[in-house]
Amino acid sequence: MTKKAEAKPEKAAREKEKPQAKAAVVQPKGGEKFSVRGNVFVGIVKSAKAQKTVTVQRDIVHYVQKYERFKKSRSKIYAHNPDSLNAKEGDTVKVGETRQLSKTKSFVVLEVLKRGEKQ
Repeated sequence: MTKKAEAKPEKAAREKEKPQAKAAVVQPKGGEKFSVRGNVFVGIVKSAKAQKTVTVQRDIVHYVQKYERFKKSRSKIYAHNPDSLNAKEGDTVKVGETRQLSKTKSFVVLEVLKRGEKQ
């Protein structure tokens, strides 16, 4: 019984030590504010045809230990494109996760890292 009594305070102490995830509020040069939390990554804009939306392609390289090889995969994500940034096709952009903005959009373009040529 003493082991159980000792284990409970230790567990409670460990739970208190866990850091809380904080959301950073980002405001691109326009007037909109976005609370960015979760994933932040870099990708290439593949399509900017929809209004205030861009399709960002992210290339992922994953090591498969069993075969001792690298596996390449791609991920396509829809992100909100603020008027102030106005990312176009071929641009390299930094994208952050935010609240769900529509059925398919839950990311926002934070900055354009490199202006690119249309592919």
